[in-house]
Amino acid sequence: MHQSSGRWRLGLLLSLLTVFLWGILPITLAVTLQTLDVYTVTWFRFIVSFALLAVYLGVQGKLPTLTQLRSASGKLLAIAIIFLASNYVLFLQGLALTSPANAEVIIQLAPVLLGFGGLVLFHERYTLGQWLGVSVLIVGFLLFFHEQLNNLITARDEYLLGTSLTVLAAIVWAIYALAQKQLLQSLSSASIMLIIYGGCALLFTPFAHPNTIFTLDFLHGGMLFFCALNTLIAYGAFAEALEHWEASRVSAVLATAPIVTLISVEVVSVMARNLIAPERLTLTGILGAVLVVCGCVAIALGKSN
Repeated sequence: MHQSSGRWRLGLLLSLLTVFLWGILPITLAVTLQTLDVYTVTWFRFIVSFALLAVYLGVQGKLPTLTQLRSASGKLLAIAIIFLASNYVLFLQGLALTSPANAEVIIQLAPVLLGFGGLVLFHERYTLGQWLGVSVLIVGFLLFFHEQLNNLITARDEYLLGTSLTVLAAIVWAIYALAQKQLLQSLSSASIMLIIYGGCALLFTPFAHPNTIFTLDFLHGGMLFFCALNTLIAYGAFAEALEHWEASRVSAVLATAPIVTLISVEVVSVMARNLIAPERLTLTGILGAVLVVCGCVAIALGKSN
């Protein structure tokens, strides 16, 4: 099984970059979905990411060779492509039926499942202090998203469907991430992402409507291109973080992404109320946010057992 390089500081920095980019992504996606369908948005994100990464690796002389591709598991590559593609569609469908904050809350099942998968499949271990951090993290989420959880109980059918799709998106993402970590045995993180981007772009080509992209105004066109760059940079940072740090610890840092989302929603709703509706934070929610951060720090920085 794949073993991390041990450069945990680099792994932490890359994980934090991923958190920031994934934290603001639901907002830009929600705005983009006002004018484009799910499949066209997803296809564009993958095709742009593939093209830019291919150019970068070509200039650097680091494009994967046939020998390297043959050494990689075809089954694992297929799993990574299919499950990441499924995650993108399911998350966008869930986002369209709920809200950026709720979608980002529910999708946090993904890093939790990744963390437990790292413990089981890669024989990573938590110390007692880290397990306490997990407990604090869970309590923090329950407090931080108390209002959103209440909404789920009394929500209309459309809202519940969106939430269910987001839960499924979290499950398939965890499977993708575990497959990707194992692929690091035979390929670099950049090569893996190049293959995955290309494979996903091919999968969505029959369902996309590229001509609609040319009808976008400056705002929505800019949002769409940012979503594509977000895909390239965030997943590149995530893949590289798994190279240097344990999956269980990377997942703990990723669990703070909803806090970035909630803060971003507040900022955007003040600056442009017509784009995103504000989320109301209570004292209970603020306490939950503090506990979430404390729990993540305990898990991420705790000494290995």
